[in-house]
Amino acid sequence: MNPNRHEVLKPWIAAILWLILIAIESSALLSANNTSRILYPLLHFLFGIDWERFEVWHFFIRKSGHVIGYGILSVLLFRAFRATLPAMSDVKWTLRWATIAVLGTALVASLDEWHQTFIPTRTGTIRDVILDTCAGIAAQTIIFLWWMSRRKNEGNRAPFHSIID
Repeated sequence: MNPNRHEVLKPWIAAILWLILIAIESSALLSANNTSRILYPLLHFLFGIDWERFEVWHFFIRKSGHVIGYGILSVLLFRAFRATLPAMSDVKWTLRWATIAVLGTALVASLDEWHQTFIPTRTGTIRDVILDTCAGIAAQTIIFLWWMSRRKNEGNRAPFHSIID
């Protein structure tokens, strides 16, 4: 196998595997009813949480799952598009890669929530699509700031516009 081809396939395999995980999480298997059956006894045993307090924690745990899951998806899509769509120079971050990653994240979130509307134990909401997309934007912002800080620490004096091409 051509080494360049391997470098393109590797990030796409990671992104596809993450998409499969999102699809599994979107099934009835991980509905709120099913996750509460596991989490409530655990949190009740560890922290003595009663049902009313658990419901609040359960909501935040599930929404945190959205943020983490779709943030990771955005990073993986960024890596895949960076490998697939080369830049004009040897930059590590471009607005094009970040934008496509966020749009891909928003598309997956929309399809995921739409899919959930057909599952009796799940609900698909536009609020979750917005939350997931915001997680993708936050992930891209973190990537950008990380690369900018690395560039500054390495003393690279390339013009800013070459980074965002």
